[in-house]
Amino acid sequence: MSIPKAFISYSHDSTEHKKWVLDLATSLRSSGVDAVIDQWDLRPGDDLAHFMETQLTAADRVLMVCTDKYVEKANAGIGGVGYEKMIVTAGALARIDSNKVIPIVRQVAGAKLPTFLKTKLYLDFSRPEQFEFAFDELVRTLHNAPLYEKPPITKSPFPVTPRPAAPTNDGIKELMFIVIRDFESTTGEYLGYQSLVSKMGISRVMIDLLFAEAVGMGLLNSVTHDFYQLTNSGKKYAIENALIK
Repeated sequence: MSIPKAFISYSHDSTEHKKWVLDLATSLRSSGVDAVIDQWDLRPGDDLAHFMETQLTAADRVLMVCTDKYVEKANAGIGGVGYEKMIVTAGALARIDSNKVIPIVRQVAGAKLPTFLKTKLYLDFSRPEQFEFAFDELVRTLHNAPLYEKPPITKSPFPVTPRPAAPTNDGIKELMFIVIRDFESTTGEYLGYQSLVSKMGISRVMIDLLFAEAVGMGLLNSVTHDFYQLTNSGKKYAIENALIK
């Protein structure tokens, strides 16, 4: 398993804040994360811009520790000395993966995130009592080991079967069109129901419903299970609906 590398970006607000960031980095390294901060990896005489740009590119994730001063400097784009130059370098983030940056909020009030991070989901480290929870979520994110795994989608317990449309006058017209065609092609009085079923091209259930409706309308007369008759009303229906050529 590869070790995730996390570069920590922060501003030197105070000695207490630097100690807090150092402790965070130490805890991350104790949790299997290669945490990188200037306090370990930057020495007098080193090029600040080169250090920042190199680490931003090499890291798997960039942790931006947001305080009031950090937000102020980031929004103002102040550069020139020390870690103010580091904040300006954050402009390179536009060229790296969109989910590479993880904002860490330390301040309780004020503007919590710089403008260029406004759309990102942050981790709240602003209160000591929630540090453990936030730290656990951070470590899980860096190791790609979420607390809750999305379960796979299984088959629906309710099989989806297409439901036939309710009989309509259009269905009756289609039925009667085939009835008339069969009637015109035979000299007998009775018509075969199986012939009707084979020519309709729809389910037997639908044909039964349409046939029963046609009988109820007096268009057809059911003689036996296998045979039926075209009534005079059915013949008039055919003429009125132009079913006869």
